[in-house]
Amino acid sequence: MLDTYTVRQDDMPQEMRFLLNHYPRDSWDAHPGFKEKTRHWLGAHQMFRRVAERIRLDTEGLLNNDMGLDGYAGRLSYYGGNLVGNLHGHHGWEDHSYFPELSAADPRFDAGLELLEQDHSELDKVLDDFTRTANRVIKLSALDEAQAYDEVGKVHATSEMIEAFLKRHLSDEEELAVPIILHHRLRG
Repeated sequence: MLDTYTVRQDDMPQEMRFLLNHYPRDSWDAHPGFKEKTRHWLGAHQMFRRVAERIRLDTEGLLNNDMGLDGYAGRLSYYGGNLVGNLHGHHGWEDHSYFPELSAADPRFDAGLELLEQDHSELDKVLDDFTRTANRVIKLSALDEAQAYDEVGKVHATSEMIEAFLKRHLSDEEELAVPIILHHRLRG
C-alpha cells in the first residue's frame, strides 16, 4: 500500500523558484503586497500541517496505550474528516481559481504548476487510502477491537505519509506562489 506513493524529496527545481530570491520567505509579512487573502491561504496550509500532525500523534497515543480506542475513533473521525474534506476543497479551489489567476499573471508559474498538480494527484491517492483505512478502524472500534488495533498501524503509516507530502508540497507551493503574488500585487 504505502510503497506506491511518490513523495518528492528534492526542493522544487531552481528554475521554478524564479522570484523566491527577490522575495524570500522571511520578507513576506513586511511586503506591502502581502494581503489578508494570502495570509488566509497560508493559514489554511498551517492548519493542514497541524491537523495531519494531530492525527499522527493521536495514533501514536493509541499505540502507546495513552488513549482508549473509543476516544481515538471519535478523534480520528473528526480530525480525519476535517483534513480530507478540507484538503480536497482547498485543492479544488486552487486548481479552478487560484492557480489560473497566478498563471495568467505570470506564465512562468506554469512550469511549477505541473509539478504541483502531480503532487495533488499523488496526495489524492494517499488521502483515499487514509480514508478507507480510517473508516475501517472507526467501524471496527465498535465491532471488533482486536481487528481495529490491527489496522491502526496502517493509519499511522498513512498519516506519516500525509505529513511528508504536506511538508514538501505546501512549502514548494508557497515558495512558488507567494513571490508571484507579491511581485504582481495580486490577491488584494
